[in-house]
Amino acid sequence: MAEGLNRVMLLGNLGADPELRYTQSGSAVLNMRLATTESYLDKNKVRQERTDWHNIVLWGKRGEALAKFLTKGTTIFVEGGLRTSSYDDKEGNKRYKTEIHANNIILAGRGRGGGGEAGDPSGGGGRRGGGGPSGSAPPSGGTDEAPPDFGAPGGGGDDDIPF
Repeated sequence: MAEGLNRVMLLGNLGADPELRYTQSGSAVLNMRLATTESYLDKNKVRQERTDWHNIVLWGKRGEALAKFLTKGTTIFVEGGLRTSSYDDKEGNKRYKTEIHANNIILAGRGRGGGGEAGDPSGGGGRRGGGGPSGSAPPSGGTDEAPPDFGAPGGGGDDDIPF
């Protein structure tokens, strides 16, 4: 039997500040509402817009890390898969909910601040993976310092880049 593919990729803006919660066992879960808007021409050649809302769920340390950066209006790119579950409401009716369980979230560098990553006042674009701040250098803060020379002889010109 062939395996299936359940993959979702969305680019949109957060409609509210994300909500970080913890399960009884102590696992972190970050819940977000993402709006995606597309424009199209209707049959009368009038431009229309349609906005869809998506429930995004991110588990674990990535969720904890991103909860510090993400705010309402932040533009993010989400990769993940669809999951549908059911539950009984207070009146005993069966209800269904569909969520995107995110594997990766990238700050798109647009939205609220007009550019840059969340928390980066310089407005310089860039990307940051779903792992949050670990493994990436902090924003420079706009100083006019010279770049490091990586310990190479000759003062660190382009020929001395170690990769």
